[in-house]
Amino acid sequence: MSKKRGLSLEEKREQMLQIFYESQDFFLLKELEKLGPKKGVISQSVKDVVQSLVDDDLVLKDKIGTSVYFWSLPSCAGNQLRNTRSKLESDLSSSRNRFAELIEQRDNLKKGREESDEREVALVELKAVELQHNKLKKLQLRLHIQQLIDGQTTYLPYNNGVQPTSLKPKSNLNIYTRRSE
Repeated sequence: MSKKRGLSLEEKREQMLQIFYESQDFFLLKELEKLGPKKGVISQSVKDVVQSLVDDDLVLKDKIGTSVYFWSLPSCAGNQLRNTRSKLESDLSSSRNRFAELIEQRDNLKKGREESDEREVALVELKAVELQHNKLKKLQLRLHIQQLIDGQTTYLPYNNGVQPTSLKPKSNLNIYTRRSE
């Protein structure tokens, strides 16, 4: 004996949409739970299937008083597809325009960057300056750490070397002390 296999979620969605399109009427959830099994959708899953259709804007839902009504018309689905298509086409055209602008901007930026001996020399000099800058930053960091460790002495970069500067007071005497008489 072969067992009857249940419908997939997509098949259930299609069957529920067929209920709406064939009758072109509005329904309460209880009515849909009665009509669902006739199309092969078990009544326990009707609510979830209808809610997924509502979430995808294929079925409209409105609460009137204490009742919640569901409906969908074939013309609404066609209008929705046309609106989606026009939105996608406008997104595509704006993306193409942006792409063309970026290509033009790239070409404009390339104009001053043609390969030449002068440019290669400038790039080598830039690399040397960047290396020197990084070395000085590392030295400054090490010196700052040393200053924090010592707590009394700081080192200031001086030309190509380091010049120690003492922060210790010249005298430990307080100049405002009174002499006892």
